[in-house]
Amino acid sequence: MNYEELVHRILHRVDELAYVANHEDIDPDQKPYLHAIGEALSEPSRTARELRQMAQGFYDEGRIDKVMLHSALHVIAASPKVQDPQEAARQVALQELAAYEVGGRWLAANLASVDRHRGVLAFNLDQLEIALDYFSRAFERQRIPGNVGNVLATLLRLGEIAEARDLHRQVQSAFPPYFTRELERLIGLDPDLALLRKEDHR
Repeated sequence: MNYEELVHRILHRVDELAYVANHEDIDPDQKPYLHAIGEALSEPSRTARELRQMAQGFYDEGRIDKVMLHSALHVIAASPKVQDPQEAARQVALQELAAYEVGGRWLAANLASVDRHRGVLAFNLDQLEIALDYFSRAFERQRIPGNVGNVLATLLRLGEIAEARDLHRQVQSAFPPYFTRELERLIGLDPDLALLRKEDHR
C-alpha cells in the first residue's frame, strides 16, 4: 500500500474540514443501551450467549434499532472473549443492509460504523493495510476522535510511526479543543497508541 498517498488523503480531509468536526456519533437515545452492552462485555462472568440475549432484548423492546443490534452483535463476536471472525463478518454485512434500510439522518454515521467494524475485523486478522483503508473511510465519513484513533493505532502497528505522529500533529492543529481533548484521552488509555503519548515522544 502507498502509505504516503493514504496519509495525504486523510490529511487533506483534515485540512478541508478543520473546525467542522462532527459531534454526532450515534443516536443519543440508543447510547445508554449500547453502553450497557459494552459494560456487560467487560464483565468476565458474562457469557457470549448472555450478551447476545441482552442485545436482542434491547432490540425487541425498541431500545435500539436494527443497525445497532447488528453493531452490538459484531462487537460481541469480535471481542477477545469470543473471537469469532465468521460471525463478526456476518453481523457487519447485516449491519450495512440495515443501515441502508433505516436510512435517515444517521446514515453516514451508521455507514462509518460499518467501515469501522470491517476495519476491526481486518485488524484482528492481522490484515493491517486493509484495516487502515477501512478506518480511513470511517474517518472520512464521520469525523470523531475514535475514528482518528483507529487510523493512528493501525499506522503504529504497521511501523509507520513518523506518519502517525505527523497525522496526530495535523489533527491537533486543525480540529477544535473538544475534539483534540477527547483524542488525547483515548491516546492516554489505549496501549496501541502509547507511542503518541507526550512522555513517549523523543
